[in-house]
Amino acid sequence: MSTSSWQDLAKAKRDSILAAIPSKWRIQDPPSVSSQPDVTTYVEQHLSKEENQITASAADQIASRVGSGEWTAESVTRAFCHRAALAHQLLHCLHEVFFDAALEDAKSLDRYYAEHKRTRGPLHGVPVSLKDQFHVKGVETSMGYVGWLDTFEGEKGTGKEKVYESEMVTMLRNAGAVLYCKTSVPHTLMSGETVNNIIGYTLNPKNRQLTSGGSSGGEGALVGIRGSPLGLGTDIGGSIRIPAAFNGLYGLRPSTGRFPYHGMANSMDGQNTILSVVGPLATNATSLRLITQAILDQKPWLIDPMVHEIPWRYEHENSINENIHDGRGIEKRGGKLCFGVLKTDGVVNPMPPVRRAVETLVAALENAGHEVIEWTPPSHKTINDTGFNSWIFDAGKDVKGAFALSGEPMADQVKFYETLETEFKASEIATTNVELRRLKKEYLDYWNGTVDKTTTGRPVDAVISPLAPFPAARPGKYTYYGYSTWVNALDYTSVVVPITNVDKNVDIKDEGYKALSDQDKQIQDDYDPEIYNGSHVSLQIVGRRLQEEKMIAVAEYVEKLIGKQ
Repeated sequence: MSTSSWQDLAKAKRDSILAAIPSKWRIQDPPSVSSQPDVTTYVEQHLSKEENQITASAADQIASRVGSGEWTAESVTRAFCHRAALAHQLLHCLHEVFFDAALEDAKSLDRYYAEHKRTRGPLHGVPVSLKDQFHVKGVETSMGYVGWLDTFEGEKGTGKEKVYESEMVTMLRNAGAVLYCKTSVPHTLMSGETVNNIIGYTLNPKNRQLTSGGSSGGEGALVGIRGSPLGLGTDIGGSIRIPAAFNGLYGLRPSTGRFPYHGMANSMDGQNTILSVVGPLATNATSLRLITQAILDQKPWLIDPMVHEIPWRYEHENSINENIHDGRGIEKRGGKLCFGVLKTDGVVNPMPPVRRAVETLVAALENAGHEVIEWTPPSHKTINDTGFNSWIFDAGKDVKGAFALSGEPMADQVKFYETLETEFKASEIATTNVELRRLKKEYLDYWNGTVDKTTTGRPVDAVISPLAPFPAARPGKYTYYGYSTWVNALDYTSVVVPITNVDKNVDIKDEGYKALSDQDKQIQDDYDPEIYNGSHVSLQIVGRRLQEEKMIAVAEYVEKLIGKQ
């Protein structure tokens, strides 16, 4: 039996990640956070001209250039491995590095292309990074737990980690993707900040004084610094959307049953009231479409019984441009859309930069001829409070067991689990499910009722909402999740879109601000224009359940619209 302490085990793993980085890719004397908060362009000096060109490209552009023969899969993979290696040294964003295996896979794709004069699939040669919940053959999955090291989800001696892959991983390979690293998560997965005892705290590449988000925080940081063109995370309370927003990326939180989840590692597996979902983060909206189509075209419902048999629906994608009624009996092509706008949930107000982002998007849509109305739905607090029960049904038994394997301590961000003592009874879980069903119906009726407030002849098409009260949280200060978790509780489809950046000369602190509560006061007090200056500011746009095609199309439209500002 090993007598190594958890500290020794964590250090050995931390050292092994660095050892997997080629010495020629090591940064000598990396800059401190205070001297170089923004490292998004700093890394370019360590890359060749070709590597910078490749890593500046979006996933859809890479697929096109590799598909045309302009770039090889090997050259693309090597460039992103190099940039990912630099990213980890600056941000602490990687859990697993398997660059050599990735380069061999890339060479195999190049041989296939040379022989067949065609690609293996729509993601041929596109590097895809994975949150450390995905099982990859021959690669460890720790999910941030020291006690999971050298095991399969905490079980020793099974050898399963050598042969087992999540279904989503197999589908990515079938589509031609190159897998090369797994990214950091907060242990338990239940935090909007990414911190664990193995790699420490994952930083935001645009502003290392802030968090990269969580729980797919390593994905957000890596894609944000362009160490990956396309990543996959999971979302049970905002865990795709938070890192996407904080790192200026496009992210998709699909409804349950669109992407396969079978074979993933998870916390509290078996809790079915609010399910975690797989979704992508990318540098543009078109790449969200690329990977979503690539997976749906493989009929994932045939390998995961929880996936709906819903192929990609072009009619939904095109619905934002179809003939629509303008409210005066006139049918016209490309008629206006109507958006609801949630400026505050009444519990915690957004910080000044987030409020400006909302105003910016609303003005852009209205100037383009669309309609925006105030969104005053049933209480989000009630929805969030009810949904929160699902994450404590077992009183933390699952995560406490994972910590007990090594004796490691919980990070402050998830220590609330230590205070939980009593598990929910079956009848109490049933009561939660009944109440949540009632709340979903109430919200559906409200949404349908907006048809009386719009001039399109339809209810609101989508809802503009903050994703968090801050552009990104300061370390240890992510204390309010209400703007993200209502989407999970209702199982709606949501996309994140970057809008602007904090400008300390414009986004000034509110003097004489009257707080809604002590919690609101604490969050508003955390806003410092000097610290936040230059940080990404993003919003989410929320659609109804299972509206992935439509919401990706909306994200593409908004991307072009905001780009014209």
